[in-house]
Parts: sequence; C-alpha cells; structure tokens
Amino acid sequence: MNEKTRSLCSLLCFFSVLIVSISQSNGQDIALSCGASEPSSDPDKKKWEPDTKFLKTPDTVHATATYQDPSLLSTIPYMTARIFTAPATYEIPVKGDKRHLLRLHFYPSAYTGHNIDDSYFSVAANDVTLLSNFSASITCQALTQAYLIREYSLAPTLKDVLTITFTPSDKHPKSFAFINGIEVIEMPELFDTAVLVGFTDQTADAKSANLQTMFRLNVGGQDIPGSQDSGGLTRTWYNDAPYIFSAGLGVTLQASNNFRIDYQKMPVSTAPPDVYKTARSQGPNGDINVNSNLTWMFQVDTNFTYIMRLHFCEFQLSKVNQKAFNIYINNRTAQADTNAADIIAWSGGKGVPTYKDYAMYVDASNGGAGGEEVSLQMTPSKFAKPEYLDSQLNGLEIFKMDTMKNLAGPNPKPSPMQANEDGKKEFRRDKRITAFIIGSTSGVAAVLLCALCFTMYQRKRKFQGSDSYTSSWLPIYGNSHTSATKSTISGKSNTGSHLSNLAAGLCRRFTLSEIKHGTQNFDESNVIGVGGFGKVYKGVIDGTTKVAIKKSNPNSEQGLNEFETEIELLSRKGTLEDIIDPNLKGKIDHECLKKFADTAEKCLSDSGLDRPTMGDVLWNLEFALQLQETADGSRQPTPSRGGETEDLDGGRPALNPSLPKEQVSLGDWAMNCKRKGTLEDIIDPNLKGKIDHECLKKFADTAEKCLSDSGLDRPTMGDVLWNLEFALQLQETADGSRQPTPSRGGETEDLDGGVGGGIAVNVGGAGEHDVSDLSSEENSGIFSQIVNPKGR
Repeated sequence: MNEKTRSLCSLLCFFSVLIVSISQSNGQDIALSCGASEPSSDPDKKKWEPDTKFLKTPDTVHATATYQDPSLLSTIPYMTARIFTAPATYEIPVKGDKRHLLRLHFYPSAYTGHNIDDSYFSVAANDVTLLSNFSASITCQALTQAYLIREYSLAPTLKDVLTITFTPSDKHPKSFAFINGIEVIEMPELFDTAVLVGFTDQTADAKSANLQTMFRLNVGGQDIPGSQDSGGLTRTWYNDAPYIFSAGLGVTLQASNNFRIDYQKMPVSTAPPDVYKTARSQGPNGDINVNSNLTWMFQVDTNFTYIMRLHFCEFQLSKVNQKAFNIYINNRTAQADTNAADIIAWSGGKGVPTYKDYAMYVDASNGGAGGEEVSLQMTPSKFAKPEYLDSQLNGLEIFKMDTMKNLAGPNPKPSPMQANEDGKKEFRRDKRITAFIIGSTSGVAAVLLCALCFTMYQRKRKFQGSDSYTSSWLPIYGNSHTSATKSTISGKSNTGSHLSNLAAGLCRRFTLSEIKHGTQNFDESNVIGVGGFGKVYKGVIDGTTKVAIKKSNPNSEQGLNEFETEIELLSRKGTLEDIIDPNLKGKIDHECLKKFADTAEKCLSDSGLDRPTMGDVLWNLEFALQLQETADGSRQPTPSRGGETEDLDGGRPALNPSLPKEQVSLGDWAMNCKRKGTLEDIIDPNLKGKIDHECLKKFADTAEKCLSDSGLDRPTMGDVLWNLEFALQLQETADGSRQPTPSRGGETEDLDGGVGGGIAVNVGGAGEHDVSDLSSEENSGIFSQIVNPKGR
C-alpha cells in the first residue's frame, strides 16, 4: 500500500469517527430552569432556559428558595422552583423514534408560603408512572442529601411530544408538587437483551423497556462530572467506595494519562474513557485473593427487574487467561468455572473496553437473600487456573426496568439512628412546649415572691446598717448546682456556697458583668474557637490576666457536668508541667511530652470525626517513646506503624459517613458482627488466618467494654492497655515466641504522681524491642494514666 493510499484511508477513518460523533450528539437537548424568568448558565456552562414556553397549565406558582445549602454545586436550577397545587403538564417536542434521557431535579428547601414537608405528588412521562406519592423531603433526609436527581431512559414512543405531568397527592392535606429543573436529552440505543442470572434460558428485553438509573459508578476512580461524560449525555459517574461491603477494599488501578482507549466494539457514548482508565482489583497476593472477594451492596426497590451493567477494560495485561474470575450477583452465579470472566477474551485486546449486562428480579419475599438489596461479588477462578489470581472491575451501572409502565417505588425509610434522633427532637420540642406552659403559669407567682423577699431583705439590711453579700445565679443553661456571690464593696467575685467541696477550695466564680466586660460583651471578634459546648472567647480579667471563656450554647444541652469536672480536675494539679511526677521532671524530652499532649488533645476533641482510632493513639504513644529514647541516645525515631500489628479495622476511621448506614460507626458495626459471630469478616484480608482466635476474642471483648453506654462500666485506660498487652501475648504464644503472663505488676508509676498502676505496651513500631523493653524503671512511668482513676 503506497503513501497516498494510507493517507486516504486515514482521512476516511477520521471523517467516519467525526460523523459518528456528530450523529451521537444532539442539538435539540433541552434544559429547563423551572420558575426562572430568564436564561442562565451553570458553572459547567450548560445553558438553562425558563420553563414557561413548555408549561401548558396557567395556574402555577414560581418560587425562590429562602435557603441555599452549602452542598449545592450550583444555584442553577435549584434556587428557583415551579410549584403546583393542581395537576400540571409540560409538553416538550422530541423525536418519537429516538430514546431520550429525562432528568428531574428536586431541591426540597423552604419556599415562601409552602411547607416542604406537605409536598407529596406523582410524576408521569406520557403513560409511564415515574414517581408516586413521592416526597422529596423524606427522600433527601433518608439519603442525607440536600438535593435530588432522578434520571430515566425512556424508550421510543413514535410520538413527537413528551408529556410530563405533575399531580399533587390527594392523600395528604395541603399537598403540592414542585420541580426545580428538567432535562431532556436525545441518546442512542445503548440497551439490548440481558440473560437473567441463574436462568440460562430466560432473558430480559431492555431495548424496549423504560429504565430508571439507580447507580452509576466509576469503580476505583474519582467522581466524573457530567461535563466530562461522553456522547454529550452529561451523566455523572460516582466513586464506588461507599458501596463496598466488608473490609476487603482491594486496590485501585489507574492507567497512564496518555493511555488510549480504543472503542472498537461499542459506541463512545457507552461510557467515557476515564471509566476504563481506572479499576479496582483484589491485589497482587493470589493466595489471599482466592480466599476472599470484592463485594458491593446496593439498596433497591423490591418487585422489579434490574439490569446490572459491568464495564471492563484491561490496561495492564494482554493475553487470554492471564486473569480469570467468577462473578456472583445476589449469590447466584453469573460467570464461573468454564465460563469464567476473562476481559481480554471478551474485548479482544489491551485497551479495548467491553461490558456485560445481567438481569435479576428482586422479590420482597427473598428476605435476606436479596430483598431490598443487590450484591455483586468477584473472586478469582481456581478452575480456569489463570496466570494471576485476581479480579477486576472498571465501572458499574444498575437500571430498574418498568413493570406494566410503572417505575415508581416507595419513599425510603430513615435509618434507625436517624429515626431515633428525629424522635428525640420531637420529644425535646414537646418538652419545651410543656416547660413553657408550666413556666408561664408559675412565673407570676415567682416574681411576686421574689419581690416580697427582696423588700424584706432591704429593710433588714437598712436596719442592721452593716455590709453584706447579695447572691446572684449565673445564667448557665442546663442542670447546675453552683452559684456565685459578688462583694458589694469590691465588685469582685468569690466562691459561692453551692460549689462542690473540691471546687470551693480551687475555683473562682466570675459574675456575668465581669465576663461581659472581659469579652467586650461577647464581641464576635474575640471568638477563638467553637466546640460542642459552645463558642470560646478570649478576654481579660482584673485588667491584665488573659483568659479563655466558654459560652454555653443553649441548644446543645450537653457538656455542663463534664466542663465543671474538667475544671475541677485540672485545677487540682495546675498546668501540664505541674502534673508531671517530680521524679520525672528534667528527664522527659520536650518533643516527647509535646507528642503526648497533642495525642491527648485529639482524643478530647468535641467532634467524633476528629478523634483518632485506638491504633492511631497507640502508634503516637509508641512514637513519643521513641522520641524519648532518641533523646537518651539509645535509638533513632522510626515513625512507622510497622508490620507486627496492623489495624484490625482495615485502617478506616471510627466514623465514615460515606459507607452504608449500618457501617458508618465502626463501633456499632463491629459489635453487630461480634454478636452475629462474623467479626472475622471485617478484618483486613491481609490479616486473615494470621490472628489467633483467642487474641482476637480478647481484643473484641476489650473494645466492647470500652463501648459500654454507662461510664461506670467502661474500663480505665490502664485496664485497656493491660488487656491489649495480654492480647498481644496471646498472639505471640500462638506464634510460639513466648508464654502469656496475665499479671499487671506494680512497678509502673503514673505521670500524675503515682495514682493507679499503668502498663507499658509495645505496638508495632520498628520491631527493635519487645514488650519487656517498656517495663524498665526509666521509661515505665512515661505512658501511664493521666485520667481520673475513678472516672468522671
């Protein structure tokens, strides 16, 4: 083939791709900002036009949201809305022989004259019911989202008009419908028949079905915004991490930026290249992979058929049977053994994307086997004997198929935690109302009684002609049993008679006037911090003394008892330097003490999300010890967790809102697994089979005691450290390196001067010393309890 022929072929290929791209894009896409009066553009430069031209119902209300949630990425189209108190219809011109994407945008905010909690309505597109008795407010609360997008793929109807009807529910008084934005996008036909999982002779016809997009994930990669989608469909692809079940997160893979995705067997609009350039696999250790799996869990509506589309693209391997794996959907085999998944065999080469569609019916009678949940599991195929024992997934989509022209599901139920919190709020509101009524009726009597007492007191004082003290209560919210007195001569505060015995000898009680004067009447410019108790102000007392003043938040209803206990406890010993045992002063390195204090400060954080895990605490304490040993010249600091002991929770934080609801709290999830006898399922796969059963049992029992609701039942830090040391000894015994010695000993001194018996323990680290190294007389007292041994 000569040079001219090659050039001509290249030119023809270029124009062919250009024609396909143009045919896939659509110039008739419509984006309506409902309730808006003029055209506008969002941050992605998508143009939104007012909806009045397509609205066929005259009696409607256009409204503006009175509050903008910080999570809104754009005010368009969410800050304006169209409200309907009666059935209303939009008519949008479309091509009847084409499939269309329909997106409905909802922002259940406050709108003048309307209570969003009263909004229940139905939505239909032509003759297909999309939503029924729908509450955007309940849905967003259950999903912990500020706004909501519902996306549908509507099959061709041979009609040139798409009719969208909003109907307020007649089951709820004052009900109304609303909509913030509507998108209609012409799309190519991307669906076909799919085999029903578990039935080789049954299929589901997605090509003629109306579909609702339930999930669209970029597996192993970051979120992909609509502006970076392919085919002009402006779909958003989300990260898959929140849907991964158990601690087996696997590893994420990413191709180089210049790696080319070759769309040989499917249109570009199937998925953008970024989906195929990232993936999640189980990892390089085949021995671990064959005994574990990658698992995703999804909440869905029952009594519907679903299409699960799995996207694959191999950008590392290039030969058949280098990687073969089994796929299970809802515990049913989709690909396995002789029919194991092989990406190269399916696609035909490296860098060539492909996908597989699987259909499943989710019945409410399935219960635990699949009711309201759809699971996807992948594990290497032993039968195929591939070169690498691993599995891989690049992208995932789940679509709901209509049943008799219906796609509507029920409103989601809030999680038990959220329902409990809502109940508490309702109880507090009722309690406040009751308290207001009781207070109002008794207020007059109280005022009269106080006036009478004040008059008698003034007469007595005048008659006696001597100096005295007037009692005044500080306006602290909550249950307080302390008061302050102020000298009428000096104007300075003294200790009141209602203080505890300890506080009476230690604490000075300030009057409100002193506090206001010191903070310039709580000037906001003096705020230096905000916590769960309230705001913290800087101030000046007695002219020169600089102080920090906490102002209680009346809505928090927490912290008073703890705050007073903290003052009493810390005032007894003075500053951090004052509470160090005199025998240790001058021996502790400054950097070691600083690391210790920083760790303690993080543990006392008001926000649970900011508190470190127990693994982080123990690692920081060990590193502080290494700093001390470095100062002594015995070793160099090695700030590494090491390999002897790894986090049993897989390294995740104590609270992770991105996980499924039952897994948000690590403590609750772990205790639930412990009760079910499945605690080993949440252990990092790299540790499975290596942890002794008795060691794990001791560790779990210790954690369970620490999570007790009653403070009296929770162990002291010394007990915790002793149990962790004993668990470590059990592990070493199982490894044959030593025998357990469950004795606490009494040699360890406390940092606060000898209260209680502390235990030093080695955790991971550099592995240069074992537990016995920390029991030396020189270092044994550094990491002991600094807490009140009797609890708070």
